[in-house]
Amino acid sequence: MNFIPNFQGRRLFIFENPLPFVKFSRLAFMISMAAMALSLAIWGVFGLNFGVDFNGGSMIEMRSTSGPANISQLRNKAGSLGLGDVQITSFGSPQDVLIRVEQQSGGEKAQQEALGKIVSAVGAGYEQRRVEVVGPAVSGELRQTGIIAVLCSILAIIAYVWFRFEWQFAIGAVVALTHDVLITIGVFSLMQFEFDLSTVAALLTILGYSVNDTVVVADRIRENLRKYKRMDLPALLNQSINETLSRTLMTSLTTLIVLIALYVLGGEVIRNFTFAMMFGVVIGTYSSIFIAAPLLQFLGVKRDWSGVTKGAPAASQ
Repeated sequence: MNFIPNFQGRRLFIFENPLPFVKFSRLAFMISMAAMALSLAIWGVFGLNFGVDFNGGSMIEMRSTSGPANISQLRNKAGSLGLGDVQITSFGSPQDVLIRVEQQSGGEKAQQEALGKIVSAVGAGYEQRRVEVVGPAVSGELRQTGIIAVLCSILAIIAYVWFRFEWQFAIGAVVALTHDVLITIGVFSLMQFEFDLSTVAALLTILGYSVNDTVVVADRIRENLRKYKRMDLPALLNQSINETLSRTLMTSLTTLIVLIALYVLGGEVIRNFTFAMMFGVVIGTYSSIFIAAPLLQFLGVKRDWSGVTKGAPAASQ
């Protein structure tokens, strides 16, 4: 897999020999289908660790007035109150603390009492900066609208790809997008990372990133279908993937560099969002190369695109 730096040309790297992506497409497709089935099974068994946004509850932002916050001490104090799941994490500066309290039985009055107990237990060394309360009705509505947002995004992407290319490309795109979303959800379910509105935002961003990669490869495939009328479809697909590989790799790597910096330095508040984005960039790049494009050889795609001059001699391989 030797490559040659090409700083003068259109592509940053030119591989000496085209990488045989299509050759391994069947194996990759089988592995991906197994991973999707496993993700669904994990989701069904473990479920998702919904945050306050989707599960209801309260969130208090506090700041220590006497130096860095003692997280372990705060967790011991909150754990002795009998309020159920109380999550205490640091974010931003070492003085900042975020406290999440699960929905209490007994309605709004019980929730307010729980918040009062938390503030009293924390003590006078902390100042209260922000309080958010999400009731069960609102959390259920947010969960429903989050699901609708993801589904509508996938449908809109299908319509766009179908309109711009052909139905075979649309099917390849939707299989790749479904693969990306399901596997990301499966990882969140397995690791029991908190799933909240920021994670839904990350999923929507992953969809946009993945379809952008898919469209770039599909556009090159369409160009080569017009150019190489006699080339075998698997060879044409492989050539198209290799011609766009430099762009795909450089875009993914530069995006990952920023996301890794955010994951390490951004604090606890955006950590789940950043992790979902990092995983989504990797899995989205994989699906564009090994799923969306190679799937076209099984679905078949037409050679005579509109706009090709009739009677013009077919380009040779």
